[in-house]
Amino acid sequence: MSVRRAGFGTSLLAFALLAGCGQAPVKETPAYPTGPRVDLANSALVRQELYAQYRQWKGTRYEIGGLSRRGIDCSGFVYVTFKSKLGIILPRSTELQGGSGTGVNRSELRPGDLVFFRTGIFERHVGVYLERGRFLHASTSQGVTISELEDAYWKQRYWKARRIES
Repeated sequence: MSVRRAGFGTSLLAFALLAGCGQAPVKETPAYPTGPRVDLANSALVRQELYAQYRQWKGTRYEIGGLSRRGIDCSGFVYVTFKSKLGIILPRSTELQGGSGTGVNRSELRPGDLVFFRTGIFERHVGVYLERGRFLHASTSQGVTISELEDAYWKQRYWKARRIES
């Protein structure tokens, strides 16, 4: 292998890591059953399912491209959550999830809305809105956790929200 080829591979890997969670190839593809379809307008039921998912996945470490309890990235966690708990199949990547559904104002967020953040020049992050300014996500530092939109870090990086229609 020439040095030129190694440099290209290294550049490609660096780009994949900078592109945001869910942009790297998926490391494993466990079969997650599709749960019963939940009416996303039923906020109480959506919250119940999201908190159940949190209890099952709490603390699962972050791993770019991961899609299992051994490690998962943000878009993978959103993908698995929507599929298994809400019966809705979303795209796997943050970029494609960001184009799903319809835009929603931050002041009108409801449980199940996707919340997006710009965490770097090319990096994007996604989570699922719960209630009262809290969202569920796979954090690079804490694994699967619940965070506050008003936390200084997230407030500064908030980008947009999307509502998925059931």
